[in-house]
Amino acid sequence: MSPREAVAFVQRHGVVLQSARGPVSNLAEAIVGGPIRGSWWGHPMGKEIFRAATAVCESPEVLVCKLIDGKVTYVHRRLWPALVKLAKRFPKAQLAKVWDEHTPGGAHRACRQPFPLWVPPNVLKASTKLSEADAEKQLGQWSAMPAKKRGRRQPQAATRSRHCVR
Repeated sequence: MSPREAVAFVQRHGVVLQSARGPVSNLAEAIVGGPIRGSWWGHPMGKEIFRAATAVCESPEVLVCKLIDGKVTYVHRRLWPALVKLAKRFPKAQLAKVWDEHTPGGAHRACRQPFPLWVPPNVLKASTKLSEADAEKQLGQWSAMPAKKRGRRQPQAATRSRHCVR
């Protein structure tokens, strides 16, 4: 899967996990064509997964957050109004935009922009025109699941990371 195809995969599915198993599609397993045992970093197609994940994370059309069970989740822009409409169902930490930065010393730093600061004004406006039922329909069945089944825990990275300014 090319980086362009990875972004198209997220666009087609709407909500996608980076590599975790859950109630929605998983990018890493889509790339390799099946389940991955252990970490995808050690998989023979790990470099391809990394290139695809990087392209998705860098796309302005994709929100990277920890929406589902505190795991890296991609949400395509077409679903942002629905996500905003249903935001009260999720802890704010799960709706924060997340990304990694390289520090001047070469280390990685996990960063986040709290919800709703990342939400563009046109998305906020569009969310007011949606009913909750329509938002659920757009996001899919997982959004209507009880919180316990869809993963309503606090992402650990949110408590360790600092706010970074983009």
